[in-house]
Amino acid sequence: MPSPRRAVLDLGPALPGQDKHWRLNLSAVAAAGDTLFVADDEHPSLCRLRRTAPDRWEPDGIIRLAETVMDLPGGPEGETDIEGLDLHRGRLWLVGSHSLARRKPKKKDADVERLARLREIRDDPNRHLLGRIDLATGTTAVLPMREGDGRLLDHVRTDPWLGPFVGIPAKENGFDIEGLAVAPDDRVFLGLRGPVLRGWAVVLDLDLRETAAGGLGLHPDMPGYRRHFLDLRGLGVRDLVWDGDDLLILAGPTMDLDGPVRVLRWRRAADAAADSALPSNQIEPVLEVPFGDGSDHAEGIAFVGPGELLVLYDSPADWRLADGDTRIVADIFHIGP
Repeated sequence: MPSPRRAVLDLGPALPGQDKHWRLNLSAVAAAGDTLFVADDEHPSLCRLRRTAPDRWEPDGIIRLAETVMDLPGGPEGETDIEGLDLHRGRLWLVGSHSLARRKPKKKDADVERLARLREIRDDPNRHLLGRIDLATGTTAVLPMREGDGRLLDHVRTDPWLGPFVGIPAKENGFDIEGLAVAPDDRVFLGLRGPVLRGWAVVLDLDLRETAAGGLGLHPDMPGYRRHFLDLRGLGVRDLVWDGDDLLILAGPTMDLDGPVRVLRWRRAADAAADSALPSNQIEPVLEVPFGDGSDHAEGIAFVGPGELLVLYDSPADWRLADGDTRIVADIFHIGP
């Protein structure tokens, strides 16, 4: 495995209402030129960074989603669980996980409290966000987020492959979006961490169109998307990024555990025009990404220069937090074409 360069991201102070600082919960990244956008998996805001040195980025503003996507059904502070970002034609695209969440027991809990937390499953309505922000004008276009209004999950519920997993929480092989990449022809590809079907991961391929009301809608033909099944040998999708007409896939464990993390290449993914199923020998290994014991869970990838792939980690190892209380160390790998 090639040794990465280290990059330092200064995310600035935590926002009011953030339970944890950005750097502890990073879940998505997008890049264009010297600008980075990052999100954590709890607070409904995005952090914009500006490159100030070859391997250093500094804070350059905050986008609060409640000030742009005005109609967040879970309220302006509700958890959005942003898991995918992409910059395309001057628009910042973003997607929430669309998943259910089971509460996580805490070490200090007594047994009865742990059991109670494990029983509780919540559906945060802000997690159903899929849309874009025009960075020049600030205008937005968003797919419906309320049940019955034509949101993505309304379509997925009737899907013969994916529908049975809609009621299962994330990290338990339930329906869970964790990657977004907008193709050169404006199709939106969504990578699913789950479900993984007998080792095959899923990427959804959406044709979104603007509605008369200024929002977004799925193609009127049901289910409104194409399905691409990829044999990732049991791994789910953790992020996506385009490399020309190829799609790079950050693949990692579906369940809540440490395990192999890889960057894989799906050649000419932009040419996909119908449902497809790609065996493992049609998916090329690019990079093995390091992971820790309960730490360093790779969550986001983005190109920050020719062949320069930035990798961000959730639950970062302590050494990645050593440079001040607002900074995190990321990795930059050089990959071939």
